[in-house]
Amino acid sequence: MPLPASPFSLTASPPRPALLLLAALLLAGCGATSSTRRISYEPEEFDSTTTHTRSYTATEAQTCEAARRALLSQGYLITAANTDLVAGRKSFQPANEVHVEVEFRVVCAKEAGAGRKKPVTTIAFASALQDRYSLKKTNNSASVGVGAFGSLSVPFSASDDALVKVASETLTDERFYDRFFALLDRFLAPPDEAPAADDPAAASPLTPAVPATTFPVPSSPNRG
Repeated sequence: MPLPASPFSLTASPPRPALLLLAALLLAGCGATSSTRRISYEPEEFDSTTTHTRSYTATEAQTCEAARRALLSQGYLITAANTDLVAGRKSFQPANEVHVEVEFRVVCAKEAGAGRKKPVTTIAFASALQDRYSLKKTNNSASVGVGAFGSLSVPFSASDDALVKVASETLTDERFYDRFFALLDRFLAPPDEAPAADDPAAASPLTPAVPATTFPVPSSPNRG
């Protein structure tokens, strides 16, 4: 006679459509997780040539000298200066434990096509790099002997403070560069007083025609 079915017998495996549905749900969950972790970077458009460049009716030496004076008038510490390059650095402290440094660079290049029958024209390329630092504190501790109980670690009240770079970006605010180029233009000599390109005195210092104006650095967002 046939034996009765045992209550502990294995149940039948789930049907194949249920397994396919479960696999599809698992794959969908993995795809959602990977998409949320994927970081999207804004691509470089290369669609504008007016933010970082301006053209001036002057020689390379004159343009860079005007840029040097413009940066000096705003408190920048000049780190490099010659007939075709000027670099300066300035420090800011927007908050008690936040330090910001801006490095400003200007490259002066003679515009192609300028000859003896055309006025000398120079293109000024400007770029400002902003580094952001945050103050990090580390408490000190030392071990003190307590007889038979061994040593005990007691924290000191003093701490080591250090600035750590937390962000670095190139400033792209058009208004920031507009103010700088306007100030550079005011430090340039008038076109009728500018020496010729082959004049040895072309690299002589310039005299500012009007007082300098300020071009404040845009505030950087707090990045945690």
